[in-house]
Amino acid sequence: MPLVPLRRLSSATTSGSRRIACRWLLAGCGLIVLHGLMVGAIKADDNAASSEWIGYTEGRNDLPGGQFDNWITQRACLVRTDGTQRQVLAEELVTEPHSWTQFAGWSPDGRVAIIGRHQETPENAAWEREHRTFRMTEGWLSDVILLEPESERVRNVTEIERVSNYNSGLFFLPTGKGFGFTALINGISRPWIMDADGRNKRQIAEDQTGFAYGYSVSTDGSWISYHQDYQIIISKSDGSERIQVETGQPFNFVPKWSPDGEWLLFVSGQHYDCHPTIVRRDGTQLRKLADRGGYRGVVERLKHPDFHSESSDVPVWASDGLSVFYTAKVGECIELMQVTLDGVVRQLTHSTNGVRHYHPSPSQDHKWLLFGSDRSGIMQLYVMNIAEGSSQAVTNVPPGSCAMHGHWRPVAKAP
Repeated sequence: MPLVPLRRLSSATTSGSRRIACRWLLAGCGLIVLHGLMVGAIKADDNAASSEWIGYTEGRNDLPGGQFDNWITQRACLVRTDGTQRQVLAEELVTEPHSWTQFAGWSPDGRVAIIGRHQETPENAAWEREHRTFRMTEGWLSDVILLEPESERVRNVTEIERVSNYNSGLFFLPTGKGFGFTALINGISRPWIMDADGRNKRQIAEDQTGFAYGYSVSTDGSWISYHQDYQIIISKSDGSERIQVETGQPFNFVPKWSPDGEWLLFVSGQHYDCHPTIVRRDGTQLRKLADRGGYRGVVERLKHPDFHSESSDVPVWASDGLSVFYTAKVGECIELMQVTLDGVVRQLTHSTNGVRHYHPSPSQDHKWLLFGSDRSGIMQLYVMNIAEGSSQAVTNVPPGSCAMHGHWRPVAKAP
């Protein structure tokens, strides 16, 4: 099915390892969108997932020239969960050479899509491939774009009073107070906040010198968390009362707040051998929830792998906060799993040898799970009825392409 441009949606249709960590999350579009008061979004059918919207990223994965050649084909897209009304978003963002877009999430009320817009010079890409490392201090321009699908209004909030040429990981602060994001400055990635108009950008905990990423805020806006030099940090939203979670492990990655703001979920262990772990927001009651069975925790997208072309595949909270979805190696497959907070594991998929599942994402109503799979021989997105285990395809990308990083559009709730 060919891509088509965005059309208005009517109410009827409605340095080394540090740089690798930063790019790993760019590739994964790691983003935390807070659950809050949701009004004015498109209302979905309570009894079916087919009326809901999914934002995702689509692009080539078979070009032999390396990850840069494939990445510049990537586009942020929108589709119904029954596979209809597929659209490419904000094509005006990629009119300049060597630029691409990635779908990165939604505002809590579903009115605004979050899109990463990236551009790199071929010369810098060639240098990176030759040296097998990232050089994001030059040759890059990465911003976070806010798009209103109904009006097609586009705002680049990270270019306003710009602090960095490489910005990512934007999320909405509670009660419309603005945004959090991550900016790379002099090769060091640090958490920032800004007002809702993109102005008054200020750094969190300016005295910190470590490489910080995976930045998110609790549902009430009081607490933030991120990993700094692969150690989990929790603090007040102004950077005070800082706690480092003592896991005893060298690699701790991408903390995510539970819906009630009481727990953090992250992976912990050795690099490429790390497992779903939770901790209270005061740093207590640390425990490993499940084992990934030897899964490296990354999914390779390219038919011709490059020096760091894998995408991080991290666990996510269930919408009710009572369990966690993750992926694990079972035999020769990467399967979808669910684990309760007391460690009861359920295997959701049972696949033929070699099949990989990736990037699980639960729906708001706890009934459906969006995920990626190469079960057909092509990396497509699917939706599963969690209770029944049945699933259906959402995307229909052609051979030589892949669909990644699906995000449910939040559905309106009564005040």
